[in-house]
Amino acid sequence: MYPSYGRISLDAEEGNGLMKGEEMAKEMLSIMMRKGWRITDQRRTLAQIFTETEGYLSPKDVYESMRLKYPGVSFDTVYRNLRMLSEMGGLEQFYFLEGGLKFKASCQSHHHHHLICINCEKTLTFDYCPMEQKLDLPGNYKIINHRFEIYGICESCQGEIKNDKVDTDEETESLID
Repeated sequence: MYPSYGRISLDAEEGNGLMKGEEMAKEMLSIMMRKGWRITDQRRTLAQIFTETEGYLSPKDVYESMRLKYPGVSFDTVYRNLRMLSEMGGLEQFYFLEGGLKFKASCQSHHHHHLICINCEKTLTFDYCPMEQKLDLPGNYKIINHRFEIYGICESCQGEIKNDKVDTDEETESLID
């Protein structure tokens, strides 16, 4: 018997506790204010960039978007703001093997984890948490925080890969068979 994985939902679904557009920007700005950040036009623009994007953005993607409105903005400034906003909970960060570090607006206000397609980056959230199980960890650690993402190939991409075997390497093909 398989364990129950709780609620699983696609980030784009309605009514699942996900923040939308303006609400998301307000929440990000509120997080910044609570941490003592000045709310500048650049930081409003940063929040807006994430509300207008459903997928993941690399630091370079955000930098390029910011440069359109603020030509003098530096990559270091954008990157520092992304990392700090992530540490505050306004953004979630993910590491993709091929795409490097990427950010996405924090999608829910409750504890959850992610299933992420390595092909199209479609993301499903789910409530099951492996940390709820009794862990026998070495070193008597007090756990402060954790991350848990599962990377794989979504059902849609599996179908596309099976239909287009010419571009599929043997290792990826064996994963979906």
